[in-house]
Amino acid sequence: VQLVESGGGLVQPGGSLRLSCAGSGRVFDYYNLAWYRQSPGSQRELVAEINTGVGSRQVKSYAESVKGRFTISREESNEIVSLQMTDLKPEDSAVYYCNANVGGIHSWGQGTQVTVAS
Repeated sequence: VQLVESGGGLVQPGGSLRLSCAGSGRVFDYYNLAWYRQSPGSQRELVAEINTGVGSRQVKSYAESVKGRFTISREESNEIVSLQMTDLKPEDSAVYYCNANVGGIHSWGQGTQVTVAS
């Protein structure tokens, strides 16, 4: 399973960014997908996750700190999981990692830097 993130960068407070993660190896049929982030001196934390369900069976969850501002989505046909981030705050600055999980086995992308600063 290979995951490649893109879309990070520098943005001003209140701005928006969209992160994308492209998967390979047919990850999307069987894997729960998530975005984590890690800032210097801190542990990696779960930001948002989405299960394998479709339609009414799809479940999304978010960290309290990003609820109402971030949206996770997945495109099965293109094997992409995205994280739309709005109203960004300086405390959102971190390296963001894409994660695929099945049966407790995790795969990670290389990470993409997000910096929120004036």
